Amino acid sequence: MTTTKNLKVSVIICAAGSGTRAGFGKNKLLQPLSGAPALYHTLKKFDIPEVDEVIVTSSPRDFGEISALCEPFSYITVHGGETRFESVKLALQSVTGDIVLIHDGARPYLSCELILRCIESVEKYGSGVCAVPFTDTAAKVSSGDITERIDRNTLYCMQTPQGFKTADIVRAYESATSTDYTDDSAVYGEFIAPPRVVEGEKSNIKLTFAEDFRSEFILPRSPEGAKIGIGCDTHAFGEGNGVTLCGVKIPFDKRLIAHSDGDVVYHAIADALLSAAGLKDIGYYFPDTDNKYKGIDSGILLEKVVELVNGQGYAPMNLSVTIQAEKPRLSPYINEMRENVARICKVGVDFTAVAAGTCEKLGFVGEGLGITAYCAVMLKKI
Repeated sequence: MTTTKNLKVSVIICAAGSGTRAGFGKNKLLQPLSGAPALYHTLKKFDIPEVDEVIVTSSPRDFGEISALCEPFSYITVHGGETRFESVKLALQSVTGDIVLIHDGARPYLSCELILRCIESVEKYGSGVCAVPFTDTAAKVSSGDITERIDRNTLYCMQTPQGFKTADIVRAYESATSTDYTDDSAVYGEFIAPPRVVEGEKSNIKLTFAEDFRSEFILPRSPEGAKIGIGCDTHAFGEGNGVTLCGVKIPFDKRLIAHSDGDVVYHAIADALLSAAGLKDIGYYFPDTDNKYKGIDSGILLEKVVELVNGQGYAPMNLSVTIQAEKPRLSPYINEMRENVARICKVGVDFTAVAAGTCEKLGFVGEGLGITAYCAVMLKKI
């Protein structure tokens, strides 16, 4: 499916809520999901050529964390309001596109095709609101009794994204005197025109409760014979002029001390793969007493580890990496690091997660003495 690209497309992602029903004690969108905050997966879905601008709403409490997630994508973070209605109205002030899609940050499972269908509908009809047919028997209930049967063929479950011509949805929000609307199509429908329905996706669920935070939509269910491994590696800083992580050379006033190039992340991934396959650790296969590995590119070592795992009849299915580093700042390099891991391990980028954080100045990493990396991996039979 293609769009004309005659019109500039903006996206508003609503992430200013608290998600109290999930019971995490924090914004549910910052809860880990498949190796990264749940919001990251939503943000990633809109990193496509057809989208020109993304604006993400945030509460003051979460503004720092959400801004950090948005920065690698060059997305804009704005303060939201007390309600979703207020957040969207505020975000619309920053929209510069001719078309705007409004999407719940808690819906990370949408496809690129759904986004394009929504854009195409707005171009043709002025609006495009994703929805799926209601499939269960429907009834009205009063005081515990069924009082009326409803024809389910006329019922749809509303989803996001919901797309509109920007001028129209701005006018609708400015016209509204109530904030009790349940979604943007309701505001548009009352003040502009009946919204046009776009075929949604059953997999495009909204993360609401703790049990919704499962990974099978992002990562397939574990196949028969799958193996799981974890790896961890730490390197200390020494005199130098940069560190290499996942094959990406990052400017810094120190280097990581190691016999090889010191790529602590690749080393953690290698140990996770070897562990899952029931093999010995990386030091056994590539000892630091062997001069042929002196200063070697750790990407070469990781390629050899993948070959060793393949020789056992297995291949990586998904990887999740966490890096702990007080310095240097890693967020600008995460996407490239993730792509390098996916390429060497022959795993799709969508099945590879790389996240980075600090230790809040606590311990070895927090004191700026070095970097630690962790990796969890699942192997499948080949």
